[in-house]
Amino acid sequence: MTDATSEDLATIYAKPTARVLAKARPAIDIHARKFIEMSPFCVLATSGTDGSVDASPRGGYSGFVHVDGPNRLLMPDRPGNNRIDSFKNIVEGTGLLQLIFFVPGLDETLRVGGSGAVTTDPALLAAMEEFGKLPRAVLRIEVKETYFHCGKALMRSKLWSKETQVERARFPSISQVIHDQTSLGEPESQAEVEARYKTQL
Repeated sequence: MTDATSEDLATIYAKPTARVLAKARPAIDIHARKFIEMSPFCVLATSGTDGSVDASPRGGYSGFVHVDGPNRLLMPDRPGNNRIDSFKNIVEGTGLLQLIFFVPGLDETLRVGGSGAVTTDPALLAAMEEFGKLPRAVLRIEVKETYFHCGKALMRSKLWSKETQVERARFPSISQVIHDQTSLGEPESQAEVEARYKTQL
């Protein structure tokens, strides 16, 4: 088995249509702005100086990412696990990043590309209080491109469909997962963990 080359890809896939190419916009237009203002969740992707890639979920109230002009977004950082992989990639590397915005109930998604910088400007922090707390930092994003993806991926996955939602009891809590993965005592055997899964089905 051999891996595909760029020449192979050209024979496998047809060229994108002019309309598909034209969907890439150099700024946030009225449609992208509305979508971002409706979105309570996005995925932030960054790359490290060693070539590694990180993708991190981000969420808040709808519109938690603020549109600060046609080429600027402001994303407050909320308490997390303190790994700060994304921020390390941004401040130590090129700063290039990509975002995918989701809106519950809509199958389309919005991709935003650009570069980022991390700021602790007091005025910005004060303007982005949420859940009664100030963010620890704000990610300032200079937008270079926006692109709406059609809804095929979410439609195929039935992501928003109630019929595909998994019952909470079918997967252990995150605290149980972390306990299993980091326990300093006598760890459960793989068979014991699998048996516990079977009781949850």
